[in-house]
Amino acid sequence: MRPAHEENIAGGRTQFLGSHTLQDAVLRHLQTLAESTQRLSPALTDTHPAIPWRRLAAFRNVLVHNYLGIDLESIWDIIQRDVPPLKCAIVAMLAREA
Repeated sequence: MRPAHEENIAGGRTQFLGSHTLQDAVLRHLQTLAESTQRLSPALTDTHPAIPWRRLAAFRNVLVHNYLGIDLESIWDIIQRDVPPLKCAIVAMLAREA
């Protein structure tokens, strides 16, 4: 089973940009993801220094407080470029904690 945000973008960029429902779902998932990373301990986040943890917190604030000013092309780029390494880091953290 793949994460919800991956299901929401499975149809590709054109489908994402053409559907307000998909956009809303993806933005909500990104908001939850960014919020959740703020709850990780410094000891845990220090194990993955390549992840810009503080920028994730700032990104969450943009999603929450600047909803009407969000550039969906940038969101698509973030999903494609930044989410996969974050997913790898979190999967590694979870494996380590298990």
